Amino acid sequence: MRFADFHAGQVIDAGRYPLDEAEILSFARQWDPQWFHTDPAAAADGPYGGLIASGWQTCGVAMRLMVQAVLDGSETVGSPGLEQLHWYAPVRPGDTLQVQGHVLEVRRSASKPHIGVLRWRWTVLRQDGVLAMDLVATSLFDLRRGPQEGVAPLAPSLAVPAAITAQGGAAGAAPGGTPSGAAVASGDDTPPAAW
Repeated sequence: MRFADFHAGQVIDAGRYPLDEAEILSFARQWDPQWFHTDPAAAADGPYGGLIASGWQTCGVAMRLMVQAVLDGSETVGSPGLEQLHWYAPVRPGDTLQVQGHVLEVRRSASKPHIGVLRWRWTVLRQDGVLAMDLVATSLFDLRRGPQEGVAPLAPSLAVPAAITAQGGAAGAAPGGTPSGAAVASGDDTPPAAW
Protein backbone atom coordinates (compact mmCIF):
# COMPACT_ATOMS: atom_id res chain seq x y z
CA MET A 1 0.00 0.00 0.00
CA ARG A 2 1.06 3.57 -0.51
CA PHE A 3 0.83 6.24 2.18
CA ALA A 4 -1.98 7.92 0.23
CA ASP A 5 -4.07 4.74 0.60
CA PHE A 6 -4.41 5.06 4.39
CA HIS A 7 -7.24 6.90 6.16
CA ALA A 8 -8.44 7.15 9.76
CA GLY A 9 -10.97 4.48 10.66
CA GLN A 10 -9.63 2.01 8.10
CA VAL A 11 -9.31 -1.64 9.14
CA ILE A 12 -6.77 -3.78 7.29
CA ASP A 13 -6.80 -7.57 7.50
CA ALA A 14 -3.15 -8.57 7.12
CA GLY A 15 -3.86 -12.31 7.05
CA ARG A 16 -3.49 -15.36 9.24
CA TYR A 17 -0.62 -17.52 10.42
CA PRO A 18 -0.73 -20.91 12.17
CA LEU A 19 1.80 -21.75 14.88
CA ASP A 20 2.75 -25.32 15.71
CA GLU A 21 4.74 -26.68 18.64
CA ALA A 22 7.95 -27.14 16.67
CA GLU A 23 7.98 -23.50 15.56
CA ILE A 24 7.18 -22.26 19.09
CA LEU A 25 9.99 -24.35 20.57
CA SER A 26 12.49 -23.35 17.89
CA PHE A 27 11.85 -19.63 18.35
CA ALA A 28 11.87 -19.80 22.14
CA ARG A 29 15.03 -21.87 22.41
CA GLN A 30 16.87 -19.25 20.39
CA TRP A 31 15.26 -15.98 21.48
CA ASP A 32 13.17 -16.36 24.67
CA PRO A 33 14.34 -19.50 26.53
CA GLN A 34 11.96 -19.32 29.48
CA TRP A 35 10.78 -22.76 30.64
CA PHE A 36 7.09 -22.20 29.81
CA HIS A 37 8.13 -21.58 26.15
CA THR A 38 10.73 -24.36 25.87
CA ASP A 39 9.73 -27.31 28.08
CA PRO A 40 6.32 -28.83 27.26
CA ALA A 41 6.40 -31.22 30.25
CA ALA A 42 7.22 -28.52 32.79
CA ALA A 43 4.79 -26.09 31.12
CA ALA A 44 1.95 -28.61 31.53
CA ASP A 45 2.21 -28.10 35.31
CA GLY A 46 2.82 -24.35 35.04
CA PRO A 47 0.54 -21.33 35.37
CA TYR A 48 -0.63 -21.53 31.73
CA GLY A 49 -1.53 -25.21 31.75
CA GLY A 50 0.74 -25.97 28.82
CA LEU A 51 3.33 -24.66 26.42
CA ILE A 52 2.81 -21.11 25.19
CA ALA A 53 4.51 -19.04 22.49
CA SER A 54 6.80 -16.17 23.37
CA GLY A 55 5.09 -12.81 23.11
CA TRP A 56 8.04 -11.72 20.98
CA GLN A 57 7.19 -14.47 18.50
CA THR A 58 3.63 -13.15 18.37
CA CYS A 59 5.10 -9.70 17.63
CA GLY A 60 7.25 -11.22 14.89
CA VAL A 61 4.27 -12.92 13.26
CA ALA A 62 2.36 -9.62 13.33
CA MET A 63 5.31 -7.75 11.82
CA ARG A 64 5.79 -10.31 9.04
CA LEU A 65 2.12 -10.27 8.04
CA MET A 66 1.96 -6.46 8.12
CA VAL A 67 5.06 -6.17 5.95
CA GLN A 68 3.74 -8.72 3.50
CA ALA A 69 0.21 -7.29 3.29
CA VAL A 70 0.76 -3.57 3.82
CA LEU A 71 4.28 -2.17 4.06
CA ASP A 72 6.03 -3.99 1.21
CA GLY A 73 5.70 -1.80 -1.87
CA SER A 74 5.13 1.36 0.19
CA GLU A 75 7.37 4.34 0.94
CA THR A 76 8.02 3.03 4.48
CA VAL A 77 11.28 3.99 6.18
CA GLY A 78 10.68 2.49 9.62
CA SER A 79 9.22 3.51 12.96
CA PRO A 80 10.31 5.65 15.91
CA GLY A 81 8.73 3.10 18.26
CA LEU A 82 5.64 1.80 19.99
CA GLU A 83 3.24 3.71 22.18
CA GLN A 84 2.00 0.56 23.86
CA LEU A 85 2.28 -3.22 23.68
CA HIS A 86 0.04 -5.63 25.59
CA TRP A 87 -0.23 -9.41 25.68
CA TYR A 88 -3.73 -10.42 26.83
CA ALA A 89 -4.03 -14.17 26.26
CA PRO A 90 -1.54 -16.99 25.67
CA VAL A 91 -0.84 -18.33 22.19
CA ARG A 92 -0.59 -22.12 22.15
CA PRO A 93 0.54 -24.74 19.63
CA GLY A 94 -2.17 -25.14 17.02
CA ASP A 95 -3.44 -21.56 17.30
CA THR A 96 -3.90 -19.56 14.12
CA LEU A 97 -3.24 -15.85 14.54
CA GLN A 98 -5.15 -13.18 12.61
CA VAL A 99 -3.50 -9.78 12.36
CA GLN A 100 -5.41 -6.56 11.72
CA GLY A 101 -4.34 -2.94 11.47
CA HIS A 102 -6.70 -0.21 12.68
CA VAL A 103 -5.69 3.20 11.34
CA LEU A 104 -5.93 5.88 14.02
CA GLU A 105 -4.28 8.88 12.37
CA VAL A 106 -2.68 9.82 9.05
CA ARG A 107 -0.81 13.10 8.64
CA ARG A 108 2.29 14.82 7.33
CA SER A 109 5.15 15.72 9.65
CA ALA A 110 4.94 19.36 10.74
CA SER A 111 8.70 19.92 10.41
CA LYS A 112 9.37 17.61 7.44
CA PRO A 113 6.33 17.66 5.13
CA HIS A 114 7.84 14.95 2.91
CA ILE A 115 7.44 12.51 5.82
CA GLY A 116 4.08 10.80 6.18
CA VAL A 117 3.14 9.70 9.69
CA LEU A 118 0.79 6.75 10.23
CA ARG A 119 -0.42 5.96 13.74
CA TRP A 120 -2.17 2.61 13.94
CA ARG A 121 -3.25 -0.11 16.33
CA TRP A 122 -2.38 -3.71 15.49
CA THR A 123 -4.51 -6.49 16.93
CA VAL A 124 -3.63 -10.18 16.99
CA LEU A 125 -6.60 -12.50 17.46
CA ARG A 126 -6.58 -16.23 17.98
CA GLN A 127 -8.88 -18.40 15.84
CA ASP A 128 -11.43 -18.39 18.70
CA GLY A 129 -11.73 -14.59 18.45
CA VAL A 130 -9.81 -13.93 21.67
CA LEU A 131 -7.49 -10.92 21.59
CA ALA A 132 -3.98 -12.24 22.21
CA MET A 133 -1.99 -9.04 21.69
CA ASP A 134 -2.27 -5.46 20.59
CA LEU A 135 0.08 -2.57 20.09
CA VAL A 136 -0.02 1.03 18.96
CA ALA A 137 2.75 2.00 16.56
CA THR A 138 3.83 4.96 14.50
CA SER A 139 5.17 4.25 11.02
CA LEU A 140 7.04 6.77 8.89
CA PHE A 141 6.93 7.10 5.10
CA ASP A 142 9.37 9.13 3.00
CA LEU A 143 7.11 10.50 0.30
CA ARG A 144 10.09 11.47 -1.88
CA ARG A 145 10.85 7.76 -2.40
CA GLY A 146 9.19 5.37 -4.75
CA PRO A 147 7.70 2.13 -3.47
CA GLN A 148 10.21 -0.33 -2.04
CA GLU A 149 9.58 -4.04 -2.56
CA GLY A 150 11.47 -7.17 -1.76
CA VAL A 151 9.89 -9.24 1.00
CA ALA A 152 9.99 -12.96 0.33
CA PRO A 153 6.39 -14.23 0.40
CA LEU A 154 5.23 -16.78 2.92
CA ALA A 155 4.23 -20.19 1.61
CA PRO A 156 0.72 -19.82 0.09
CA SER A 157 -0.77 -22.20 2.65
CA LEU A 158 0.36 -20.04 5.57
CA ALA A 159 -1.22 -16.68 4.91
CA VAL A 160 -4.64 -15.50 3.80
CA PRO A 161 -4.57 -12.55 1.36
CA ALA A 162 -5.16 -9.17 2.93
CA ALA A 163 -8.55 -7.50 2.72
CA ILE A 164 -9.22 -3.86 3.45
CA THR A 165 -12.47 -2.57 4.91
CA ALA A 166 -13.66 0.83 6.01
CA GLN A 167 -14.86 -0.46 9.41
CA GLY A 168 -15.36 -3.80 11.07
CA GLY A 169 -13.40 -6.65 12.51
CA ALA A 170 -12.16 -6.15 16.03
CA ALA A 171 -12.17 -2.36 15.76
CA GLY A 172 -12.95 -1.13 19.30
CA ALA A 173 -10.72 -0.56 22.20
CA ALA A 174 -8.93 -3.32 24.03
CA PRO A 175 -8.37 -3.03 27.77
CA GLY A 176 -6.15 -0.02 28.26
CA GLY A 177 -6.21 0.67 24.52
CA THR A 178 -7.36 3.51 22.33
CA PRO A 179 -10.55 3.25 20.27
CA SER A 180 -9.45 2.32 16.80
CA GLY A 181 -11.30 5.14 15.06
CA ALA A 182 -10.16 7.88 17.42
CA ALA A 183 -8.55 10.96 15.98
CA VAL A 184 -5.65 11.86 18.22
CA ALA A 185 -3.78 15.12 18.46
CA SER A 186 -0.05 14.61 18.46
CA GLY A 187 3.19 16.42 17.97
CA ASP A 188 5.93 15.82 15.46
CA ASP A 189 6.92 12.14 15.57
CA THR A 190 9.90 12.28 13.25
CA PRO A 191 13.24 11.35 14.75
CA PRO A 192 15.59 14.27 15.26
CA ALA A 193 18.52 14.54 12.87
CA ALA A 194 17.35 11.55 10.78
CA TRP A 195 15.11 13.64 8.56
